[in-house]
Amino acid sequence: MPENLVMGPMWYVVFLLSLTCHEAAHALAAKWGGDLTAFHAGQVTLNPLPHIQREPFGTIVVPILSFLLSGWMIGWASAPYDPSWQQRYPRRAAWMALAGPVANFILVVLAALAIWIGIGADFFHRPEAINFTKVVAPNAQGLPHALATFFSILFSLNLLLATFNLLPVPPLDGNTVVGLFLSEKAALKFAELSHNQAFSLIGLLAAWKIFDVVFRPVFLVALNLLYPGANYQ
Repeated sequence: MPENLVMGPMWYVVFLLSLTCHEAAHALAAKWGGDLTAFHAGQVTLNPLPHIQREPFGTIVVPILSFLLSGWMIGWASAPYDPSWQQRYPRRAAWMALAGPVANFILVVLAALAIWIGIGADFFHRPEAINFTKVVAPNAQGLPHALATFFSILFSLNLLLATFNLLPVPPLDGNTVVGLFLSEKAALKFAELSHNQAFSLIGLLAAWKIFDVVFRPVFLVALNLLYPGANYQ
């Protein structure tokens, strides 16, 4: 419990930052594509409050409960969009969907840069055993330890969010991103089919089933890119 009291706030800060960047990227891409729905809702912002107000259950209740039950956080938020805009411009909607995971990948890269800088500054070192909250190890307690934990969670959680959301099943972003590889007409038909609620439920169940199989190799590739020559397996 004492460790949870320390780790919980850090987890929540990283979780909220990651989710806010993800949804703000969706909203900004939609604005660039001509849909001002999320912009008028105040969601083209890195201020987490509009995102929390839209989805308080997914941004507050579920993350806290998941952390207390499992030691890590899950949750969700959403950016509103105009369905008729997606029908008119399915490929623009696909770019909008892709923007969220791209924002998460950018945070992964920024976390990696911070880790490399920390190692160069003798704040951090590569740990012998790596896990979700220990991608990098501190050389001292205090600030180095807090920063190492923060950047470890930032790296791992955003890699997880990007990978999960890119799975090509409804209602995840990856399902809409498929439209980038289809003609306008085919993308529209695919989007219409994907809006079926039954398919969304099946898609979520399938995503949870296959995610462990998908994420492990992605995590290993990311670690080997972070630490060239480490040969994590």
